[in-house]
Amino acid sequence: MLKRLRRKFILIVMLLVGTVLVAVLGSSFVASYRAQNTLIENSLARTLYTGMSSRPPLSLTGENAPDGGGRMGGLMGVCVDVGSDSVVLRTSDSPIYLNREILTSIIRRVVVNGETEGLDRSDHVAWASVSSADADYDDDLDDLLDLDDDDTVVRIAIVDITSSDTVLREQGIRNLQIVCIALVALFVITWWLSDWALRPVERAWEQQRRFVADASHELKTPLAVILANVQILEADATLSDDARAWVQSTTDEAHRMQDLVGDLLQLARADETAAGVAQGAMRHEDLDFSNMVESASLEFDAIAFERGCTLETDITEGVRVTGDPDWLDRMVRILIDNACKYAAVGSSVTVRLSAHAGHATLSVHNEGTPIDPEDLPHVFERFYRSDKARSREDKGGFGLGLAIAKGIVDAHGGKISATSTPEDGTTFTVTL
Repeated sequence: MLKRLRRKFILIVMLLVGTVLVAVLGSSFVASYRAQNTLIENSLARTLYTGMSSRPPLSLTGENAPDGGGRMGGLMGVCVDVGSDSVVLRTSDSPIYLNREILTSIIRRVVVNGETEGLDRSDHVAWASVSSADADYDDDLDDLLDLDDDDTVVRIAIVDITSSDTVLREQGIRNLQIVCIALVALFVITWWLSDWALRPVERAWEQQRRFVADASHELKTPLAVILANVQILEADATLSDDARAWVQSTTDEAHRMQDLVGDLLQLARADETAAGVAQGAMRHEDLDFSNMVESASLEFDAIAFERGCTLETDITEGVRVTGDPDWLDRMVRILIDNACKYAAVGSSVTVRLSAHAGHATLSVHNEGTPIDPEDLPHVFERFYRSDKARSREDKGGFGLGLAIAKGIVDAHGGKISATSTPEDGTTFTVTL
């Protein structure tokens, strides 16, 4: 129980702090991304509306570019005037070079596809264009190129965004490193913090567990004395019928109290084993679980018949588990007995056992009055009873049977669950 509580504590703290950390770093990255986009847009606008020089046209064959074309540095840009026939007329006076394939691709997308702007992070370039046919085009272009009124020229501004992409990439890597390092440090701190925070809970739980175990153990002796005394009284032939009835009632209640003490001791031992404080309380043997479930089912077949229902089995042979045979046998009997108690007259109780991926799965199903949805999450709690499903007045018991079954399953490192609906009936499932 405490181990699961510690895991939940660590998980919740790491989720909360991790979410806040990711949100803060994510907001910072988004802000940087927007700032870089603004920088790119400003660079494009500045390049697009900067005048042209008398520099000769750019060669599309890469003759003016060293080694077939270079890269533009920083957020510097180049402005290219292209005619309606996709011929480069002039470039701006810039100390940078364009790769021929990139320039050809951009001209095709602008002139042929009609795109006015774009961004290609794989090639680290961004571009924007404006045509002389547009109403908002810069009138200075006609004077610079001495064009006729019928000629159409497209001016393309191209900006290298390598530095912008590098900034974003480095910030993303840095944020990822911060998150990883912070989560590792947070896990170490949270582990220590959980040990400190749960120490009072662990101490209180240990005191409670020890009290239950000690009290149950101490009650065994007086109960044995009471039972011995009432047996002597029952053997007295001179005892009147009224007195004998009182003695019999005392005997019944003493036996009931003895069963309760035994259940409490079983719960205490299961708690100790699940918490890892009493490893010797439970045996670890390799046992044939199929044979155990089959034997228990055969014994309850007659009990099911007396209660007006039938018991059916679907048990896979050769299913083996490691655990305490006495504890596991009691768990199986508790589930089958519980199913027979609350099965509707004329219905059937089904016991299934199968193995898959190294796990044994036991399910016990019955049909009858379903457990209320508000009661279902509490069926494994100690001394819990609902009016319909676990009433001692109707069915007997202290409300410890399912709690003991859960304690045994937890001590073996397994899982137990329950489902109950009017359509599908009630099913208890154990995985070991």
